[in-house]
Amino acid sequence: MPQMPADMPKLEEVLIKSNELTWRPKSLQGVYEKVLWRDEGTGASICLIKFDKGTSIPQPHLHASNQFMFVLKGHYEYKHNGLVLRDGSFYWNPKGNVHGPTIAHEETIVVEIYDGPHYPQRPSWYDNDEDAR
Repeated sequence: MPQMPADMPKLEEVLIKSNELTWRPKSLQGVYEKVLWRDEGTGASICLIKFDKGTSIPQPHLHASNQFMFVLKGHYEYKHNGLVLRDGSFYWNPKGNVHGPTIAHEETIVVEIYDGPHYPQRPSWYDNDEDAR
């Protein structure tokens, strides 16, 4: 094993049993999250997001970083362009790209990854800053 610098922090593996986490409801009715990882310094995050059937992100919007989503289950549509995400779909929305509104045609669960902060400012459909992180 190579000699590690004395001031290097100890790194350990992390296991999160996401099935044991409780879904935290967001202020937009029908949207829930399980935070798996967040870098408080950069705003980057990895979360599970659940959309109840019929839930909509109601307005066009953009993100302050790249957004990545992998659909674990469901049927989710970007209404502005008809893009449909289903089980196994991978979606990348580049930083600053305006997209939406959306609709969940059935309960949808995605792994959502941001490589920085989510929004340049809190969108109107959230009533608190925590929901927009």
